[in-house]
Order: sequence, then structure tokens, then C-alpha cells
Amino acid sequence: MGAEGKAFCDKITENISKVIVGKEKVIKYLLTALIADGHVLMEDVPGTGKTKLAKSLARSLDIDFSRIQFTPDLLPSDITGINVFNRKENDFVLRKGPAFTNILLADEINRATPRTQAGLLECMEERQVTIDGETMKLDTPFFVVATQNPIESAGTFPLPEAELDRFIMKLSVGLPGRDEEVDILNKYMEKDPLDTLESVATKEDLKKIRDAAVRVEMKECITEYIADISQASRNHPEISLGISTRGSIALMRCAKAFAYLSGRDYVVPDDIKTVAVPVLAHRIKLGIGIGNPDKVITGMLQGIKVPTEDFTK
Repeated sequence: MGAEGKAFCDKITENISKVIVGKEKVIKYLLTALIADGHVLMEDVPGTGKTKLAKSLARSLDIDFSRIQFTPDLLPSDITGINVFNRKENDFVLRKGPAFTNILLADEINRATPRTQAGLLECMEERQVTIDGETMKLDTPFFVVATQNPIESAGTFPLPEAELDRFIMKLSVGLPGRDEEVDILNKYMEKDPLDTLESVATKEDLKKIRDAAVRVEMKECITEYIADISQASRNHPEISLGISTRGSIALMRCAKAFAYLSGRDYVVPDDIKTVAVPVLAHRIKLGIGIGNPDKVITGMLQGIKVPTEDFTK
């Protein structure tokens, strides 16, 4: 069963790599979040390829893509849609917003007001929108890739903990190395490779992979390992706000998805360790003067006993 997941991951990664150079790890994390039915927050400086990555993923899967540029004057209805009066029909007609898509890029999400940020929460959590009292389901899959700039703070509204907790992963694309940059320049010498990128999988393929990932086996000792991690975060001297139950569930779902994309139908402790930082670091709140949640999570994991039984049986 696991071989099918790895083949899917390799196929999508190879295709996206025609546009995004040297970011195979980030691509696999993004696919893990998509398979785990979550959403991703990407925090990075402008120009690192966040938009290209989201567009390339949508093109590779032959699914719909929409982009919203978040600004302080953006309204919730600009995301979900609005009923507009049609004089010809003498009735109100729904004008759907960009939320009615499969992959939604919420660019610079922290530039919108908290009211507008909250308007996206129902879409993310419930996979639905409510317009003038009428609730409508969004299409499946519905995957939000939100971005924010870690440098600029003027004119921004920081995402509250409750909203951060809705993102199953927080990722960073990062700037390329010298050789990768040379490769990028050569790829973009004459035209944008995204323009000619073709799909290598369908929406039905994605659904099949998602359904299979849910059935990946997780032994009791792995479940207990996740619980130990959550408990350790709640009692850690450097952490003032530990991992919530939603965070524990997110870690479980991502570990199962990552295991399946790695070619296995069972979870091993290394799957937990590999996805722990992107899944958990943005969910904790550190004490005053402690500034690197990634290092805190990594250090915390080193002090937790790892299950050692045979997971193949």
C-alpha cells in the first residue's frame, strides 16, 4: 500500500521541481499537510517562491487555484463572496469569492484586520462559508496556503494563537544556495517554466491517496509517544503555553501522511520527529526572552523516551 504513496509523492515533487529548485523537503512537507487535510502557514521574506510553489502544486494536480492579496481594507465578503442585486432578474445573485477553490493562497495574511482573518477561519475549520445566513460547503480538497513576512511589522496584525493553531504546519521556503540560484537563473532564462507545467495527477488520485493515508497503522506506543510530547510541552520550563489537543491530532495526522508518502503503511518514531517542528513550533508560546520555538521543540524531543519495538509486525 505504501509504495503507491511514495510514487505519488515522487511524481508530484519531480514535477514541481521543474519550477521550484532544490526544495524537495519543503515540497514533501506541503504534500504531507495536503494529504493530512490541513492548511499551511509559510513565513518567509518576499521573493522566495511561495506563490510559485502553491501554483505549481495546483497545476501538478489539475485543481483550481485562487489568490487573495490581504490588505488592511480587505473585508470578509472579499474572501467568501457576496449577494449582488441583479436588475435584469430583479433578484439577488451570489457572486462567489476566491474561497470557492481547491488551493487558496492567502498572501500576507497578517496585513488584514482580525475581523477579516476570522472570516477565513470558518473556511479553514468547517470547509464552508456563510453568506447572508446561508451556509455553503466548499469544494474538496480545500487547502489554504497563507504567507506572512517575518521582517516587516508596520501595518500588520499578528495572528492570534487560536488562528495559528488552525494551521497544521508552519513552513519556510528559504533562499537558495549558490548552485541552486544558478540553476534557477538558467531555468528562467527565456520563459517562466510554470507556464508550461502540466498536471501529473488528478483530483481523484489525490482523494485516493488521502483515503489510504488515513488507514496507515499507528501502534499504541506511537500514540503514547505523541501524548508524551504534548504533556512535556505543557510542563516545559521555557514554554508558557503548551501544545493543545488539536496540536496532538495534527501531529498524528501528519505523521501518518508522511509515513505513507515515504512508502510505508505504518508509522515509526522518526516520522513523528521529522514532522514535529513544522507541526508544533508555531503552536507553543515561549517564556519572556526565549526566542526560538524550533530549538525548544527539538531539545524537548531529545528528552522524551522513544518507542523501540518492531513496527513492521
